[in-house]
Amino acid sequence: MPDLPHILVAEDEALAAMALEDFLSYKGFRVTVAYDGQEAMERLLQDRADALVTDLRMPRKDGQTLIREVRALDTRLPVVVMTGYLTPETGDNDLMQDRWKPLEVLRKPVSPVVILNTLQRMLGLPLTT
Repeated sequence: MPDLPHILVAEDEALAAMALEDFLSYKGFRVTVAYDGQEAMERLLQDRADALVTDLRMPRKDGQTLIREVRALDTRLPVVVMTGYLTPETGDNDLMQDRWKPLEVLRKPVSPVVILNTLQRMLGLPLTT
């Protein structure tokens, strides 16, 4: 049996994190949840992930800092950003630069199905719903 793709979810809203964990687990992924960027980095160093799903605004370490640190370790790890705060005024738009790829930005609220399909596409898996 092939290894399940491992998804690291960094989301400080506990209910959103648990709901996404349940949904992705049901869809066949192995999911690790971290409730801030610092915890996410610690978990990533302990157990390599196949993709990162992260919020931008989190305590202790924000999503941009997390992505920069992840990119220092693995320049090709797929990253899905979920945010309600991405605007030209926030300065977060530098996430769209080529140095951050492969990266997809999804505006909150975002359906778990959209996250699933984005992960499947980024990981080269067949699309399901």
